[in-house]
Amino acid sequence: MSAESPRREFGERLSGKKPAVMFLLGILVLLATACGGQASDNSSNDSGKQETSGTRKQEATSAASSEKSVVEETTVGKTGDSGEAAELARAEVGRREISNMIPADRKKPDAAQPLPENPPNGIEVYPATTNRTVEGPIDYERHPPTNGDHDPLWQNCGFYEEPVEDRHAVHSLDHGVVWITYRPDLPEQQLETLRPYGDEDYVILSPHPGQDAPVTATSWRVQLQLNGANDPRLTHFVDQFRISELAPLSGNRCTLGVGNPEG
Repeated sequence: MSAESPRREFGERLSGKKPAVMFLLGILVLLATACGGQASDNSSNDSGKQETSGTRKQEATSAASSEKSVVEETTVGKTGDSGEAAELARAEVGRREISNMIPADRKKPDAAQPLPENPPNGIEVYPATTNRTVEGPIDYERHPPTNGDHDPLWQNCGFYEEPVEDRHAVHSLDHGVVWITYRPDLPEQQLETLRPYGDEDYVILSPHPGQDAPVTATSWRVQLQLNGANDPRLTHFVDQFRISELAPLSGNRCTLGVGNPEG
């Protein structure tokens, strides 16, 4: 055998194995590509999950922020809610108001009633001032007046066909009286509707020239303007604000003062 014979034989063997080797190399390349693609896909999925998770977190944060905003807005609305009942609930006897004077009849004052939780719509609540007794005419800010300094003598309760002095009526308000006033031109039929109030305890009924409303109900620091005698709020006002605890000398009665009411 010549020297070239082994070389030829080896070459023939190697040549016969080339397809198998190439086949194996192809499989390895395919596997590597598949692995790489899978890794790439997994990376892409993770990125998608992260983006989705981030989006959900942003949405949740936004929703929570919106919910908080709504809650805060609602709370502020409730906290800042103002109205007649809320204003009345904050009212109390002023620091400069005298509240320990002995009634003229030397008897124990009548028990005062607490301020209503559901007052009639339309009431006005005015700030406290002083309730000193002073001599002579007094210039009041409101007509009819609601509170302030007043005459040493109070107005007796009852129905009056003629106007009474403001300074006497204000002293009665200080005792817990409800003062119902009406314009002098009020129709007679409405006046007859009002007249029975003059028979009730702690009520003064009298005309008041120059007042804006046809009928006005006043207690110490609280006033309600009415369009007429038949307004159902009038009865509620009288019942709720007669002998009010807001009046510094509430329960001191309204007899033995000045005035001769109609029988």
